[in-house]
Amino acid sequence: MELTLATAEKQVLEELVKLVQSRDLRGENGNWKEFLLAYDKNAESPNDPSRRSHEELVQFLTTFKKKEDLQVLKCHANHLLLEKLKQESEDEDTPEQRLVRLTVEHPNYALDYSFKPYSEDWFVSDVGMKMSKVIKSTNMVAVDCEMVLCEDGTEGLVRVGVVDRDLKVILDEFVKPDKPVVDYRTDITGITAEDIENATLSVADIQETLQPFLSTGTILVGHSLNRDLEVLKIDHPKVIDTALVFKYSNTRKLRRPSLNNLCKSILGYEVRKTGVPHDCVHDAEAAMKLALAVVEKRVDTTIKPSIEMLEVEKAKLFLHKIPNNVPSEELDQVLSGKFTLDVKQAKTEGRYYCAFVVFDSSEDADQAFENVDGIQMTDSLGLPQKVVIVKRSSGSRASIYVRKMVQDE
Repeated sequence: MELTLATAEKQVLEELVKLVQSRDLRGENGNWKEFLLAYDKNAESPNDPSRRSHEELVQFLTTFKKKEDLQVLKCHANHLLLEKLKQESEDEDTPEQRLVRLTVEHPNYALDYSFKPYSEDWFVSDVGMKMSKVIKSTNMVAVDCEMVLCEDGTEGLVRVGVVDRDLKVILDEFVKPDKPVVDYRTDITGITAEDIENATLSVADIQETLQPFLSTGTILVGHSLNRDLEVLKIDHPKVIDTALVFKYSNTRKLRRPSLNNLCKSILGYEVRKTGVPHDCVHDAEAAMKLALAVVEKRVDTTIKPSIEMLEVEKAKLFLHKIPNNVPSEELDQVLSGKFTLDVKQAKTEGRYYCAFVVFDSSEDADQAFENVDGIQMTDSLGLPQKVVIVKRSSGSRASIYVRKMVQDE
């Protein structure tokens, strides 16, 4: 930690001291003011971190030895790194940095990559405290994991695959779960109890293997990488998540493409055959190939949905802004035809919820939308929708929006 702090930029150190002050954290020599009193006997010396030297800031911060305190400091430094990235001009981005930017600026990033609170067995990268040349490193490694369901309802790591930029396998190891397993998900993972019976590696061992890459500023690449980092118990700010980087045209902005659909659309092959278990090394290779397609071949990150996907989406309608006082049982009157209702309760407290309406075919969905008696308009993305007035069994009325999932041809 001492060497890392010594190479950190002074502005980062100042912000770390301010964080320590705001949380009233105490190192081995007390808090910031107590440290200064012992370090500098001049009563009129300034407490403002920006008016203290680089050496003084380092000396104070190195008095923090507890792992939980160090995690807080490193996490905040990594946060500052991402904020700095967002403030820099996009014109100065390398192709790799552009993909990191697309990941961290995605609306779902903050939720997906918020791993707090940490426990003792988490590894938090210290790259935010490094020199600029380390922070701007364009080295990349791709990661993918296989997980099983543990007795306490959490997911346990059982296999990890890591490849470098040249698709050379860096790591392909089975991992011993630290909790009893209730479901190996063999049809998905391809892993059985026998496969990990002789495994000796732990999550900590995998963290130790990856640590040299993380500390030198290497970018981690993956598809829905947050799930892998969650089970690896690793927090690293420089990530490229292909599930957030790529987006579909002609569909809802935040819909995430699957790894298989991206491979079919961009790489021209299926990484996952129907009925065949996953292979984490193949999935890591696929994520790296997708990143390299953008970096080296300038592939557009906005892709056209496959015909198969469009057909699935066309066979759906979306009901939204449904008032919470309208029970889902009363939604049948909104649409005609044979369909299945998939109700999605609100993620946060509010006045509305939503539901997907799934029909047997796109023709059935189109006909049902046509039969809706309501005012037709378009939503913010130009998708056709209608406002319907529903008469409730109680006698009151409520308005509901009915929207298509894709734009009309």
